[in-house]
Amino acid sequence: MKAVVMAGGSGTRLRPMTASMPKPLLPVVNRPIMEHVLRLLKRHGLTETVVTVQFLASLVKNYFGDGEELGMELTYANEEKPLGTAGSVKNAEEALKDDSFLVISGDALTDFDLTELIRFHRERGALVTVCLTRVPNPLEFGITIVDDEGRVERFLEKPTWGQVFSDTVNTGIYVMEPEVFDYVDPDVPVDWSGDVFPRLMKEGRPVYGYVAEGYWEDVGTHESYVKAQADVLEGKVDVEIDGFEISPGVWVAEGAEVHPDATLRGPLYIGDYAKVETGAEIREHTVVGSNVVVKSDAFLHRAVIHDNVYIGPQTNLRGCVVGKNTDVMRAARIEDGAVIGDECLIGEESIIQDTVRVYPFKTIEAGAFVNTSVIWESRGQANLFGARGVTGILNVEITPEVAVRLASAYATTLKKGATVTTARDHSRGARALKRAVISALQASAIDVRDLENVPLPVARQQTARGSAGGIMIRTTPGVPDSVDVMFLDEHGADLSQAGQRKLDRVYARQEFRRAFPGEIGDLRFPASVFDAYTGSVLRAVDTSGVREAGMKVVVDAAHGSAALVLPSLLGKLGVDALTINGGLDEARPTETAEERAAALVRLGEIVASARAAFGVRFDPVGEQLSIVDERGRVVDDHRALLVMLDLVAAERRSGRVVLPVTTTRIAEQVAAYHGTQVAWTTTSPDDLTRAAAREATVFGGDGQGGFIVPEFGNVFDATAAFVLLTGLVARTQLSLSQIDARIPRAHVLRRDIVTPWAVKGMVMRRVVESAEARQVDTTDGVRVVESDGRWVMVLPDPAEAVTHLWAEGPDDAAARELLDRWSAVVDSAGD
Repeated sequence: MKAVVMAGGSGTRLRPMTASMPKPLLPVVNRPIMEHVLRLLKRHGLTETVVTVQFLASLVKNYFGDGEELGMELTYANEEKPLGTAGSVKNAEEALKDDSFLVISGDALTDFDLTELIRFHRERGALVTVCLTRVPNPLEFGITIVDDEGRVERFLEKPTWGQVFSDTVNTGIYVMEPEVFDYVDPDVPVDWSGDVFPRLMKEGRPVYGYVAEGYWEDVGTHESYVKAQADVLEGKVDVEIDGFEISPGVWVAEGAEVHPDATLRGPLYIGDYAKVETGAEIREHTVVGSNVVVKSDAFLHRAVIHDNVYIGPQTNLRGCVVGKNTDVMRAARIEDGAVIGDECLIGEESIIQDTVRVYPFKTIEAGAFVNTSVIWESRGQANLFGARGVTGILNVEITPEVAVRLASAYATTLKKGATVTTARDHSRGARALKRAVISALQASAIDVRDLENVPLPVARQQTARGSAGGIMIRTTPGVPDSVDVMFLDEHGADLSQAGQRKLDRVYARQEFRRAFPGEIGDLRFPASVFDAYTGSVLRAVDTSGVREAGMKVVVDAAHGSAALVLPSLLGKLGVDALTINGGLDEARPTETAEERAAALVRLGEIVASARAAFGVRFDPVGEQLSIVDERGRVVDDHRALLVMLDLVAAERRSGRVVLPVTTTRIAEQVAAYHGTQVAWTTTSPDDLTRAAAREATVFGGDGQGGFIVPEFGNVFDATAAFVLLTGLVARTQLSLSQIDARIPRAHVLRRDIVTPWAVKGMVMRRVVESAEARQVDTTDGVRVVESDGRWVMVLPDPAEAVTHLWAEGPDDAAARELLDRWSAVVDSAGD
C-alpha cells in the first residue's frame, strides 16, 4: 500500500514562523514535523509515498529529496493552485489508482497504529475509513458520529460551541480505495469532509470511522506548536529523538557542548553542535536547535529555539519561539507566547511582551519595549469576537491602538472606495475610540459616513442605506468600564460568523491595506437621520387606531440615545406620552441589572398613578425594550415575549415567528392557537436576525428585551417594537394584564456550570450518550426531550469556561429535578 502525505498548506495561523518556511518543515524537537510523519509511515511498512506540495514546494522537495536518507521512496505531486484536501490527492491519482492508499497530513504529530487502521479498513470492506480521535476542544476540527459497527452517521466541519455534540473528531488520516476518485472532480478545489464524504454517505457507500488510541496533535497554532515540543519531551508521543539522554529527560545531540557549570533541568533538548556556556540555565520543555549559542547567565524556560540562533548573556526567554538565524542580544527579554521570525535582531535590553509577533528580517532597537507586533502584526486573541462584537475594558483591553487595528482589519476585508457608516453611544470613551476608528478607515481607502451619537437601530438602518458595512461603539450593557466594538454588514445586521472569521484572520496576521495619498477616504456627516428613521418606522409599522384610542403611555428613555428619536416620534404617533429620563448622561452610558430593576419599579409606579395604558423603558442604545402593564406591574422579559407574540399572532393569524431554542415551548401553544408557526433558531443574534429576514416572518424576539419587527427590519429595534406594541394595544379590546392572564405560566429554569475548556467536548459527548433513546435536537448545543415533553438544553459558552443549562417542566419542581439530573451529567464529564 502507498501513502499520500499532504504538505501543501501555507500555515497562515503559524505566521511569522511560516512566513518563510512551509508548515511541514517546522521543527518539533529539532526534526521537521513531516519527518516525524514519514518515519511513522516507514515504521508501518508504508515506504512508497507521494507528497502533495504547493506553498514553498521547492523547500519541501529540497529537504527530503527522493527519500533515500530515510529509506523511503518519495515522489511529488505539485499543485499549481490550492485544490483542497481531496483535490490535491486527486492530483496524484496516477500514482495511486492501482491499490488502496493511506492519506495523512504532513503537519500533524501522531503515533497512531496505522497497521491497525489499515486492518480495520480491510475487515469492514470500506471504500473510505476515517481515522478519528477524541480531543478536549473540537471547535477547529470536523466532528464525526459513528454507529456501533463503526459506520459514519454524520459529519460537521468546524462547529461553533452551540453545534458541539461530540468530542470525536476527524484527524485527516484516511484509508481509501481508488474508486473514491470517481467522486472528485479534477483541477478544482474539492474537500473530503465538505464535498466527497457527504455524497458517499448519501449514496450509501461504505464510509467507516476508526477511533484510534494514541497521540495526535494538529500543530496549527503557536500554542499547539509549543505544546507538541513539551509532549515529545515528556514521552507522551512515540517518536524518535535524535540525541543521547545524558540524564533523565535531558537530551543532547551529537557535537553539542554544555559547560559543566550550566544548569539543565529536564525534560529538554539541545541540538547538534549547540553551545551552552557557564551560568546559563535551561529549564523544562526547552528545545535548543542546531548550532545555537547560549551565552553565560542566559535563562530559557519552555522556549523553542530554531537553528543557528545567538542567545546573548543575561537574556531571559520564557514560553517563546525564536526563528532560525536570529540574534537575541544581551539582557533582552522575550515573554510568554511571543514569536520571533527568522533572521531578526533583538537589541540589547529590549523587551518583547507576551503574544507579540516579530516577522522575519526585522530589527528591534536596543532598549525598546515592544507590546505590539512588528510589522503589520499585533497581539493575537483566542476569541476576538464575543457575543456582540469585540469586547474589552476601555483603555486596558480596548485602547485607541486596538481600535485602529480592528478598523484597519475591517477595512482590508472591503473594497477600496467602499463606504462604512460609523456611530457611537453617548459615552466619552466611545467618542474617543470612534475617532480612532474613522482615521483608520480613511487611511485604508474607505469613505466614512459618521452618524455621531445615535441609537443602535438608527445606526443599523443608516448602514443598510448604501454602506458596505458599519461600526458601532457602545458601552457594554451592564459593564460601565467596558466597551463593545460592533461590526455590521451591508444590511445593518451583526457581522455573520463567516465575516467574523475573515476579519479575525486579517486581524491576526495584521497585513493591513494602506491607501496611497490620493486614495484617502472621505468623511461625511449625514443630516436629518432621526427624522428619516422615525418616518420610516411610522410608514412601515401599522399604527391604525392609535389616534382614535386616545391612549396615554409612559416612556422611560433611560438617559440614553433613545431620547434622541422620541421628540420626532411621539408627536406623529398620536399618543399622550409622558417622557421621563430624557436627558443624555455621559456618566451613565449603561446600567446594571439592579439599576434597571429599580428603574422599572419606579416606571410602574408612574404608570399606575397616571392611569396609562402601559409603560416602556428603552435600554441606553435603543435596542431592547422593557414593558410595564396598565397596573404598574413589570412584565419580565420572557413573559413580555409571550405577550407580544400573542398580540401579533392574534392579529396576523398566519405566518411564522422566529425564537431561540431556549424559549419556553408555551410559545408554540400561543402561536398555534392563533394559526402561526414557530421557527426555532440558535441563541446567536446573528442566526435570529437571518431567520427573521425570511419570507412570511411576522415577529421575532430573544426573550431578553430584544424584539424584531420584520415589516421594518430584521434586527432588534426597541423603537419599532414600541410603535408595534402601541398599535396592537390600540386595536385590541384587551389590556396587557388581560393578555398576560390568558397565557399559561412557563416554568423554565437556567443554571450555569463552570466547565474547563479541556472537557467541553467531552461534556457534550457525555450528554448525547446519556440521552439514549430520547429525542435529541442539535439546533444549538444539545436539547434532550423527555417522552412527556419536558426538556433540558445544554449549551457550551463560546467565550467563557462555562456550560449553560435550561430545563422546562410542568412546574418549577419538575424543571429543577431535570436541571439537577443533567447538571450531574455535565459535572461527571470533568471527573
